[in-house]
Amino acid sequence: MDELQRGQGTRRQNLPVESLPEVLARLGGRATFAELTHVASKRELAAAVRDGCVQRLARGVYGLPGPSTDQLIAVAYDGVVSHLSAALAWKLPLLAPPQKPHITLPKKRRPRSGPPAVLHWASTSAEDQSSRLTSMLRSVTDCARILPFGEALAVVDSSLNRGLTRRELIAATTAMRGSGCTKARQVAALATAAGESFLESMLRALLIQNGIEGFEPQVVIERGWFRARVDLGHRQAKIALEAEGYEFHGSSQDFAADCRRYDELVAEGWLVLRFTYHQVLNEPDWVIATIREALAQRCGVPTDRT
Repeated sequence: MDELQRGQGTRRQNLPVESLPEVLARLGGRATFAELTHVASKRELAAAVRDGCVQRLARGVYGLPGPSTDQLIAVAYDGVVSHLSAALAWKLPLLAPPQKPHITLPKKRRPRSGPPAVLHWASTSAEDQSSRLTSMLRSVTDCARILPFGEALAVVDSSLNRGLTRRELIAATTAMRGSGCTKARQVAALATAAGESFLESMLRALLIQNGIEGFEPQVVIERGWFRARVDLGHRQAKIALEAEGYEFHGSSQDFAADCRRYDELVAEGWLVLRFTYHQVLNEPDWVIATIREALAQRCGVPTDRT
């Protein structure tokens, strides 16, 4: 009996021993204190944390170092990066990055202590859970649900430039339920791949919200050899709206080309209104009043602007 026990002990000693990072990798990059101390001592775990090969994510939860902060926090909650944080991961435009990462947890998961985060509860796909990140389609529809209309439209417009289709968006938002689903459906219906910038989408959203019709994105205007494309154009009134970011002309040639473009548009009979980032975001009432007055002058409709 003693010899049998000694033989078993020898075989156990000869078995390969997993390191704590190997254990974490086998468990999907996340493990509890109990799971790790089942294969290593508390002292070994503490040493691994000090050495940086294991990271303490939350109380009693450990993970592998290396992923982005948002992914680490998702692992800490055993959830997935979603909403605005997922939009950033997919390189979609936002007015400002979220102050806390957005994490989606399974519907019936109880809240647990962890790093600062905005928590959402909803079902997620196996693919999302595996990557710890919602798909682009899911990320976009989540943003359309919670963001203000203009910001949501900018995110959805950009996603269409990145390969999503309106059919996919409309199908996904039609299937949505709960808070924000009506706005998400409206945004999906109005989205266009023609939009080329965050600011242009925000300006177009202002027009939609104020009931101003007739403006189309990326209208092409030709005058002999001259050909220009404007951000938003009203063909009947011949009004061009340009959403001007903070970019500046890098050379005198660039400045001259911009002046020539403006002059050719005016010579062709177009009125060009240029709105800056600050004006679109912080002076929307003035922007809309100016556009209404220009339309009134061009179309012969009285304006009530004082």
